[in-house]
Amino acid sequence: MAIEIERKFLVAGEAWREAAYQQKHFAQGYFNDSGRASVRVRIEDEAANLNIKAAVIGSARAEYEYEIPLPDAREMLASLCLTEPVEKTRYWVEHDGHTWEIDVFEGANAPLIVAEIELEAADETFTRPDWLGQEITDDKRYYNHALAFAPYRDWPAEPTA
Repeated sequence: MAIEIERKFLVAGEAWREAAYQQKHFAQGYFNDSGRASVRVRIEDEAANLNIKAAVIGSARAEYEYEIPLPDAREMLASLCLTEPVEKTRYWVEHDGHTWEIDVFEGANAPLIVAEIELEAADETFTRPDWLGQEITDDKRYYNHALAFAPYRDWPAEPTA
C-alpha cells in the first residue's frame, strides 16, 4: 500500500517566489463527496491521472495514482465530476534539504496559498522557512477535496480582534 506523509501550512508573504524553480498548472475534479476515499481526475499541464486517497485527516494516508490518457481526463473533468474543477498553479521550492510544494489557488479558491512538505516519516524533523505560516494539516477545510465542495470564497469571514 502506498502511504503519503505530508504536512500542510498556510503561506505568509511572497518571499518563497524568488526560490521557486518550477511550476505546473493543475485542474482536478472529484467523482464522490463522502465515504472512505476521495476519487479524482487530475490534469497536470499535459499529463493526467486518476487518484484515490483515503478520506483521513492528518499527516499520513493511503494514496494510489494511475496515469490515464489526457483526452479521457478532459472529458471526465468536463462531464463526470460533481463540482467545478479545483484549479491551482503549483510551485516547487527547495529549503534546507526538503522540497516544498506551494499551491496558489485560482477561481473560487483564490487567494488561498498552501504549502505542503512530503516526509519519509510522520515524526521527521524539518526546518521551517520564514514564509511558512500556520499549520493546517489537521484542518479538513484545506484539503483539495473539501475545497471542491466548499470553496474558500464561500467560507465565513474570520472574526477580527
